[in-house]
Amino acid sequence: MSTTLQSFIAGRWVGQGPKQALRSAINGKVVAHTHEEQLNFEEMVAYARTTGLRTLLNTHFQDRARTLKALAAYLMERKEELYAISAHTGATRSDSWIDVEGGIGTLFAYSSIGGKDLPSSNVLHEGPPMRLGQENHFIGSHVLVPRRGIALHINAFNFPIWGMLEKFAPSYLAGMPCLVKPASATSYVAEKAVRVMMDSGLLPAGCLQLIVGGTGDLFDRLEEPDVVTFTGSADTAMQLRSHPNLLRRSIPFNAEADSLNCALLAPDVTPDDPEFELFVKEVAREMSAKAGQKCTAIRRAIVPRHLMDAVGAALTARLKKIVVGDPAIEGVRMGALASHAQQADVMDKLALLAEGNEILLSGRDGFTPKGEGTENGAFFAPTLLRCDRPLQQTQVHNVEAFGPVSTLMAYDDYEEGLHLATLGRGSLVGSLVTKTPALAAQAVPTFAAWHGRLLVLDREAALESTGHGSPLPKLKHGGPGRAGGGEELGGLRAVKHYLQRCAVQGSPTMLTAVTGEYQRGGAVQESEIHPFRRYFEDVEVGQSLLTHRRTVGEADIVAFGGLSGDYFYMHFDDVAAKQSQFGQRIAHGYFVLSAAAGLFVSPAPGPVLANYGLETLRFVTPVAIGDTIQARLTAKRKIDRPLREGQANAGVVAWDVAVTNQRGELCASYEILTLVAKKGEPS
Repeated sequence: MSTTLQSFIAGRWVGQGPKQALRSAINGKVVAHTHEEQLNFEEMVAYARTTGLRTLLNTHFQDRARTLKALAAYLMERKEELYAISAHTGATRSDSWIDVEGGIGTLFAYSSIGGKDLPSSNVLHEGPPMRLGQENHFIGSHVLVPRRGIALHINAFNFPIWGMLEKFAPSYLAGMPCLVKPASATSYVAEKAVRVMMDSGLLPAGCLQLIVGGTGDLFDRLEEPDVVTFTGSADTAMQLRSHPNLLRRSIPFNAEADSLNCALLAPDVTPDDPEFELFVKEVAREMSAKAGQKCTAIRRAIVPRHLMDAVGAALTARLKKIVVGDPAIEGVRMGALASHAQQADVMDKLALLAEGNEILLSGRDGFTPKGEGTENGAFFAPTLLRCDRPLQQTQVHNVEAFGPVSTLMAYDDYEEGLHLATLGRGSLVGSLVTKTPALAAQAVPTFAAWHGRLLVLDREAALESTGHGSPLPKLKHGGPGRAGGGEELGGLRAVKHYLQRCAVQGSPTMLTAVTGEYQRGGAVQESEIHPFRRYFEDVEVGQSLLTHRRTVGEADIVAFGGLSGDYFYMHFDDVAAKQSQFGQRIAHGYFVLSAAAGLFVSPAPGPVLANYGLETLRFVTPVAIGDTIQARLTAKRKIDRPLREGQANAGVVAWDVAVTNQRGELCASYEILTLVAKKGEPS
C-alpha cells in the first residue's frame, strides 16, 4: 500500500497530494509517491536562520555531542523499522546494515569525537599560539567558531540513511542547522529516518528540515555563511557548484562524486599466495555489495598480463555462485538496483564499456532472479569485462556503470599498472594488493596523488580489514578530480569543515579570554588554595600555583639512574659530558619531570582522581648539577564530561606546567591531563 511522502519544514510535515510514483526495486510495485505541493523555501530558510541557529547556539559542542549519542541510541532501538523500509530499495540485510547501522554508528562516532576533542563552548582553539613579539606581549593563534549559516545536504540514492547521517553528524556538532535533500528514488527511506529522528524529541527546533522533491529557488536564497554538500554524479556536481549565487557569494561547495575506483594486483603475487585470493574476493565483494551501487565500488581491476586468465577464471567462478533475487528469500546474496531508471542507465553504460572488450560474465545467458514478481524488478546480473589494451580502450577509464559491473585490465610492468590507476582522473579509493612492502612504498606516492583513500591489502591486514569500499568516520572520505575534490568524515576534520577559522592576535591575557584556554604569559590567579584541592566546578582557567624551589644535586642524578636504569653518558661520564655541546653533566630530562611533579602535587586525598596523560612535552634548557628549579602549574582548560554508569562523576582539567631554573630560563614545558571529581562525589 503506497503512501504520499511529506517534507518537514518549519517544524511541520507538508505534503498531501501524490506526484511521482516510487516503485519497489524488487517487484516494481509502487511503494510511495513524492508530494505535489510546492515548498516555501523562503519560510524554510528563515526558520533555519532564526529558530534553528538560536536553538543550536544556545548549546555548545559538548551538549551537541551528548545529543548525538542519545539520538544514535534511540535510532538503534528502532532500527528494524528502517531495515523493513530499506528492503524496497533492493538491498539485502547486509547491504542495509551499511546504510542503517553504518549511519547510526557514524552518529556514535561523532558523539565520541565531540566528547573527547571539543570544549564546553562554541569556540575551538586551534593552537599552538605563536609569538609575534620578542617579549611575548603580542601573540597570535587561530579559533574555529560556528559559521552562523545553514548546511544544505544533497544526497545520493544509494545510501539514504548513512549518506544523510554522515553529513548531519559533523554539521550538527558544529552548530549548523541542516536542510536535507535526499534523491527521490529512495526518499521514502530518508523520510522514515527523519520521522524517527524527530519523534525522538532530542533535536532542537529548526536544526533539521527535509526536502522531498526539487529544490526550487533554494540555491538563490543561500548566503555567505552557508555550506552546500553534494553526493552524486560528477556531471551534476559540476552543474550545482557553478550556480551563479554560489559563485557570487563564495559559498563553500563540497562534492563527493562517483568515481572509477580501482584495485591493483601487484606483480609479486602468484595464484598460490593468499593475496591472490584476497584480490579476487575483494573485487567480487565490491561488485555484489549493494548490487555494485557504491561510490567506492571497484570499477577497474588492474592485473599483471600473465595473470589475466587466472584472475578472470577465479573471479568468474566466484561471481557465478552469487545468488541474485528478492533479499527476503533465504540464500539470496545480491538484490536489485535501486530503481528501474538506474537499471536502464547501467545497461546503457555497459554497452559503451563492451565496445572493443570481451564480456567474461553477464546476464545474457538466462539470468533469472529468485523470487515472485522479480521479473518486474530492477535486477542486474554481475557483469565482468576483460580489457587487454587499457591504454588504447579509453572508455574503461571514463565510463562508469553504477552497478555490479567491473572491468579486468592488463598491464605489462608495474609502472604501467600504477599509471593505469591514475587514468580514472581522480577516485575516492584505490586498493593495492601486494605481499612486498617495497612495492607498497613505491606505489603510494603515485596512488595518493589521485585517490582520496588507499587500502594496502596483504594477508596480515586482511585479518582485520574493513575492506576497500568502507569509508570510516575517523578517515577522510572524498577524492580529487573526477571524485569531486571534496572531503567528508576524517574525524574532527569534518567538524572543522562546518566551522569558520579566524586568526586572532592580542596579548596572552586577551587570548586566554578569547580561547577559553590559558596562554602562557597571560595574567594568572595566584591560588591561595592548592589547585589540586578544588573540585571541577571550582577550577577556573588561569588559576595558578608557583611552587617552592629545589636545587638539583649529584645524588639526585645517581639515585634516579639507579632507579630507572638510565646510565646515559651525559648523566654519569664527566669527561664525555665536558666534550659534549653542554660542557658538563646534566640531569635526566625525566628526573626534571618527576622532580617538578614532586614540587606541585598535593599528596593528600582530594578531588584529583587520576593523572591520565601528558602532552606537548619539551626539554628546553638542560638542568645541571647545582641548578635550582621551580614549577608553575596553571589550569589551562576544562572539558566537562557527562556522568557515565560505573564511572566517577568528573571532568577533565588540563594543566600547563612550566619548569624554570634560577635564571628564569624555561627548562621543561608540558601539559598534564587530570580527572577531577565534581562536588558530591567521593574523592
